[in-house]
Amino acid sequence: MLGEVKMINIFNRKELTTTFSMEKQSKVRSILSDNNIKYYIKTINRNSPSAFSDTRLRTGTFGQSMKLSYEYIIYVHKKDYDKAKAIISKELKQ
Repeated sequence: MLGEVKMINIFNRKELTTTFSMEKQSKVRSILSDNNIKYYIKTINRNSPSAFSDTRLRTGTFGQSMKLSYEYIIYVHKKDYDKAKAIISKELKQ
């Protein structure tokens, strides 16, 4: 019998971590992949105009740190959340 295929969708995912650091999101993704944990990443460009608000369009990026331009939200399947959280916590402390 084939193993269970876990598809990650909006109904069965749980937010694992959020970061503005490209290096951290890359490390988290690498750790998850090394441990065969499927993940979904949502990348938000904080400098682009939003469909819900034109504030970013009017204010522009003057005075903003470019390190905060992109927000990375990493999700895992709800069933994998505890395992993923433990592994990430352990690996990032090292």
